[in-house]
Amino acid sequence: MKTLFSQILAGAVALTAFSILGCGSSGDNPSTAPGSGGGQGGAIASSSSESAGGATTSPTSSAPASGGTPATAGQSQASSVPQGGSASGGAVTSATSTPATGGSAGGGGASGGGSAKGGSAADAGVIGGSPTGDAAAGGKTTAGGSTGAPDGAATGGKMTTDGAAGGTVTGGTSAAGGSPPLGGGKGSSDGTTPITVWMAGDSTMSGSGCDGGGWGDQFGSVFNSNVTVQNKSVAGRSIQTWLYEKNVSSTAGANGECTLTATTYSDNWNSMLTGMKTGDWLFIEFGINDGDGTCPRHVGTALFQTYLTTMAKAASDRGAQAVFLTSTSAIACNGSTAQANRGFGPQTKAAGTADNCPVIDVTTLSAALYTSLGLCPNSNDYTSTTSKVGQFFCNDHTHFEKAGGLQIAQMVGKALKDQGIGLAAYLAN
Repeated sequence: MKTLFSQILAGAVALTAFSILGCGSSGDNPSTAPGSGGGQGGAIASSSSESAGGATTSPTSSAPASGGTPATAGQSQASSVPQGGSASGGAVTSATSTPATGGSAGGGGASGGGSAKGGSAADAGVIGGSPTGDAAAGGKTTAGGSTGAPDGAATGGKMTTDGAAGGTVTGGTSAAGGSPPLGGGKGSSDGTTPITVWMAGDSTMSGSGCDGGGWGDQFGSVFNSNVTVQNKSVAGRSIQTWLYEKNVSSTAGANGECTLTATTYSDNWNSMLTGMKTGDWLFIEFGINDGDGTCPRHVGTALFQTYLTTMAKAASDRGAQAVFLTSTSAIACNGSTAQANRGFGPQTKAAGTADNCPVIDVTTLSAALYTSLGLCPNSNDYTSTTSKVGQFFCNDHTHFEKAGGLQIAQMVGKALKDQGIGLAAYLAN
């Protein structure tokens, strides 16, 4: 009997325990299941729109500041906010939103990849972006941009490398680089460094068999001993026939210019290109023969200017400085006043402006010289040794006796000084 009672009592206890400890069916509810809710990263980790962990704890709950609705099933402190919610690890920490460690202020915006340290202000802005990186240290301002270092303006960019030291200011458009201003450029101006003055021109520069030759033959006398003059001018040449010699055809093309049979340069130009060095000067004077109406000497005004630019650039590429000169005037008088009377002056001046090369207006200066010497009115006595015109000019009103050529050379030397051209430092007096 006692045994039977014990068995009945044990069964009652077991039935009671089963009722108390049973799970029921609530485990299928995703909003209360710890395994699929906040605890291990269910709805929070993969279903939310916020960032690393979700909005709060589950797909249906909201995101409180420090942990959702604490301690209920699926919304524990360990899962809802700190590891995947808003405040420390969700939208703020790892994503892009507002507060602390990994969002805009700390990791996304300010510290890691946003405004302050890793974004536009610090990494993108100050250290590597606009103010410091792209601008100051490595961008447009300091290291690689407009003002800064290697690629910029001040130390290595447009102002310094391309500008001040090798570009616009010293080496480019200005002094050391390509098209200098009036008064210097690449040609040496210290007066002591040995240099060569190269001369390209026609018969007024080279001479025509008249006593003394052209004014270029007298040019060396105006300089000190540190200057060597290489007069490569040739009688009868236009700028194109001087550059290309026999490769200029007697036939004009459809554009009206004399066609080239080959693009091989003349020996004179090649010798200049080979011998020209840093500090040298190149004097270019054409325009008398270029106005010929027929080929091979004819050169149009636009092509004439183009050739001047070509020669100036070649000099610049070798560290030398070009000087453009208009043609010497023939003796032609209007009463007691000599007249400037050569063409291509406007194109020569325009090339000087475009290329920033010094221009000496020999056409105007020579006419003024003739007037000052009393060569007008013209006696037309070119053969007399007592006639002022005859002492200055050969018997063709264009080419010079030795005395005339020397005075033209001295006139050009004075223009160097008057115009502040750097070669003036080499004048003998």
